[in-house]
Amino acid sequence: MAGRFAPRPTRTTVRGGHVAVPAGVPRQAVAPGKTRTVVPDGPLDLGLVLGPLKRGPGDPTFRAMPDGSVWRACRTPAGAGTLRVTVRGAGVRGEAWGPGAEWLLEQLPELLGAADDPSAFVPRHRLLAVTRHRRPGLRLTRTGLVLESLIPSILEQKVTTDEAYRAWRLLVRKFGEPAPGPAPGRMCVMPDAAAWRMVPSWEWHRAGVDNKRASTILRAVRVAARLEEAVRMPPAEARARLEVVPGVGPWTSAEVVQRSHGAADAVTVGDLHLPGIVGWALAGDRDADDSVMLELLEPYAGQRHRAARLILLSGRVPARRAPRMPRGDIGRL
Repeated sequence: MAGRFAPRPTRTTVRGGHVAVPAGVPRQAVAPGKTRTVVPDGPLDLGLVLGPLKRGPGDPTFRAMPDGSVWRACRTPAGAGTLRVTVRGAGVRGEAWGPGAEWLLEQLPELLGAADDPSAFVPRHRLLAVTRHRRPGLRLTRTGLVLESLIPSILEQKVTTDEAYRAWRLLVRKFGEPAPGPAPGRMCVMPDAAAWRMVPSWEWHRAGVDNKRASTILRAVRVAARLEEAVRMPPAEARARLEVVPGVGPWTSAEVVQRSHGAADAVTVGDLHLPGIVGWALAGDRDADDSVMLELLEPYAGQRHRAARLILLSGRVPARRAPRMPRGDIGRL
């Protein structure tokens, strides 16, 4: 029998990090992705447009590469998909893999802000005029996906961003699936609704997610199909549908439609820092609350979210005068 069969890798060789590959057997190559090129009708900065989709430096669904390309791993209506976006001269090239590839390429123009109209914004403060001049490539993205923005937004409720980013990273890597195609290492597609429902209670705890936020996510994924229908609604109606889910309030719904709809007027209320930043930038009032912020943004009705983005991009923020919000970790309890 000697020589009739190729040697099989043993448990020892696998544990040692090496699996023997028989000579003459080529490694399986990744199939080329489907491509599409979009030519924007104005300046476009990929970092500014797609940056809000990134949930922390270790987000397994998003990767910005040194060559300027951006990778996204998505759960689309057609299934898992990976998208690579690269600026090529005057155009933007998208390459996609997986069952959701065609859907991702079909949505590529809106992802790049084709449905956004920056000319509708008229700056009434010098700070905003200067910032818009310095950041001409700002467009508001529209993903066309609700759940992928809703779940991380729920995780960010009432905790530090570090805690929320850690929870998202751990849960997606453990219960998601590897991104299709030649995605950079450890990129994953978030779990589907059924997989979120199967996350055990102790895994929420280990990820630092308290019962209130975990229960809100579970209520949302039970009606995931109805929530995804909100993409076809105007932002105000979409927010109303999202807020039917107990635990989803104005802060969370605004954070979602800013990304899923590219809603230019969906200003975030209930935020710990934003009112003070807007108040300081526009009126020198670092103690502004939501009502003062909304009053200051009233001249930008219809474009209040864009105004807030420009304020944040301006870098004009009040000096910190109190300790940072303490970071907790219920997973250690």
